[in-house]
Amino acid sequence: MTPANFDFHCHSIVSDGFLPPAVVAQRAAANGVDLWALTDHDDISGLSEARGAAEAAGMAFVNGVEISIEWRGVPIHVVGLGFDAANPALTGGLDELRLGRVERAKRMGEALAAIGIPGVYEGALTFVTNPSLISRAHFARYMVSINIARDVPGIFQHYLTPGKPGYVDHRWATLDDAVGWIAGAGGVAVVAHPGRYKMSGADMRHFLGDFKDAGGQGIEVTCGSHSPDHVMHFARLARHFSFHASRGSDFHGPDESYVDLGKLPPLPEDLKPVWRLVI
Repeated sequence: MTPANFDFHCHSIVSDGFLPPAVVAQRAAANGVDLWALTDHDDISGLSEARGAAEAAGMAFVNGVEISIEWRGVPIHVVGLGFDAANPALTGGLDELRLGRVERAKRMGEALAAIGIPGVYEGALTFVTNPSLISRAHFARYMVSINIARDVPGIFQHYLTPGKPGYVDHRWATLDDAVGWIAGAGGVAVVAHPGRYKMSGADMRHFLGDFKDAGGQGIEVTCGSHSPDHVMHFARLARHFSFHASRGSDFHGPDESYVDLGKLPPLPEDLKPVWRLVI
């Protein structure tokens, strides 16, 4: 097939999205997506439901996940596509990451209580469908609900980013771990939303070189958080490193997303689309 509209980055209630996997699938199909991947954070338990709903809606489906890693102290996300969801190394690695998320969330709650905002861990759990995937987004949503700040970005800015009182560091997977799990399961590793990382141009090139050396094959060029300048910049880097290019909305829900499913502009025409590697 040659898809006209593929979206390879979005989330459901399995991680920090607002909608069940089947509803995300239906929304994607209604928006004209014809090739779709669900990429929940560090969890693949929604894939079976997502695949069934996608096929019922007439969409082709690719297994996906977004894995949290750390490279030289910088938190980065790597999307895995087209892997065997039963691969034991992949599933075991994701299990370990989810266990670490719970421990980190409890420490975040303690840190916020220490500055006079008690009960945030417990409150965040009321916004969570999958307790093992509790995240900073759930903390932020709860804190908005109790009027600590006006919106989620405001909570992140003042409380939940490095150097702020509610931020707790955590040891995520390594680059080699994540790419190894994905490739070992027969999948393709893709750098998620590279424009969001706080690193210099030189550091980004160094990271992309390490990513390629580890076996990474793709980079998100067109994604929800990328400006037109980002698209041009990361298109150049895709060409330089001979990466396949991905496209993903990073949709979480109707009221908390950069762009809706399938509503991104197309990739630059000369790039190699990553779907060629997974269908």
